[in-house]
Amino acid sequence: MPEVDEIDHHVLRLLREDGRRTFSEMADKVGLSVAAVKRRVDRLRDIGVITGFTVQIDYARLGWGIEAFTELRYPGTTPVADIVRTTVDVPEVQEVFTIAGDPDAMIHVRARDLGHLQQVIDRLRRAGDVTGTKTLLVLGSWTHETAPKA
Repeated sequence: MPEVDEIDHHVLRLLREDGRRTFSEMADKVGLSVAAVKRRVDRLRDIGVITGFTVQIDYARLGWGIEAFTELRYPGTTPVADIVRTTVDVPEVQEVFTIAGDPDAMIHVRARDLGHLQQVIDRLRRAGDVTGTKTLLVLGSWTHETAPKA
């Protein structure tokens, strides 16, 4: 385990809130020089703690306002690679999680509307060795950083 101290964790929280935050902004918040913050970020990247930088997208503004999670079930002998392959060509699938127990996988899906979501689920049901699905519609979501404070 790489050594990551409380200041490193603070830097990581700041970057999770805004990946475009400058070293100067972070230096003020963590009480270090700009150069020291840059060295910490570089070290966190070098040791593999920071694996990249990303953007947060408001999918509803792009017309993809429906978000759901779909459980996928497969025969017991289905290799994990085949489970993942089921979703590779489905652009509406945002993430794939293989999980222990029943179901075998959980996928994160975005769609334009309920009809579009139904088309995506129908396509997945016909793909590979899928033996069953269960879809959970997202009503709202929060992250640790955006959750209402008590």
